[in-house]
Amino acid sequence: MTTTTRYAFDTDTASTPVGQHEYAIDLSRRWTTMAGTANGGYLLATCLQALRREIPQPDLLSASAHYLRPGVTGPARIRTEVARIGRRTATGTAVLTREDREIVRVLATFTDLAQAEGRTFESGKAPVLPPPERCVNPLESADWSASTIAGQIEFRTPEVPGFFRGAPGGTTSTEFWLRFADGRQPDPVALALLVDSTAPVVFDLGVSGSSTIELTVHIRRRPAPGWLACRVRTNHLINGFHEEDFDIWDSTGALVAQSRQLAIIPADS
Repeated sequence: MTTTTRYAFDTDTASTPVGQHEYAIDLSRRWTTMAGTANGGYLLATCLQALRREIPQPDLLSASAHYLRPGVTGPARIRTEVARIGRRTATGTAVLTREDREIVRVLATFTDLAQAEGRTFESGKAPVLPPPERCVNPLESADWSASTIAGQIEFRTPEVPGFFRGAPGGTTSTEFWLRFADGRQPDPVALALLVDSTAPVVFDLGVSGSSTIELTVHIRRRPAPGWLACRVRTNHLINGFHEEDFDIWDSTGALVAQSRQLAIIPADS
């Protein structure tokens, strides 16, 4: 039985134990893409929420998800396995299945980010953006109603990207503000969804679709409440495959998440 909470993310990623290392979940229709399938970041988050119940360390540190099939909404199962529990980190796996068919396999490591300490050096800087209230909502420029995840995530950009206006501009990087539309504050597992919550930047090359093959996310700090500043870029689209790098800074200007995914463009795109 799914527990209903104040926030869509918590309600829709919650699963119910139905056996040893096995959980039942009803994949929600609130997180679908324009193709009508469940968003890859959402599927990853459901697996991480189940796995974290079996691991003592409180924070996600890294996760890698391989997508075997499109995620169709409805009843599904998650099988978990703890590989190792150490003093500073613990690692486990999760497999999401739908009608006995594997959808995604996840390998993840957890830690306690509040206890993390050691040498630090950073050369990257957060995007310099106008305040969110002086930016625009690009979703108001196009009909994205077919993508229900668009109703769960709130964006603010300095200007509307070309592909949102039906006029791709050929850019391969973008910067913007991001947060949950219902006011839920980010945490490490939520960041694993948010790095896959936006339209791929390759859409500005005139591409009409992109499907994730593999997604890796690294969590660097626990995020502070508030808007998240994001930078997304793709440098290589080769033979229909492209990478997408996604960096997130929190409201204090601290880097909190990084991800890279490999995706495939439909043959007719």
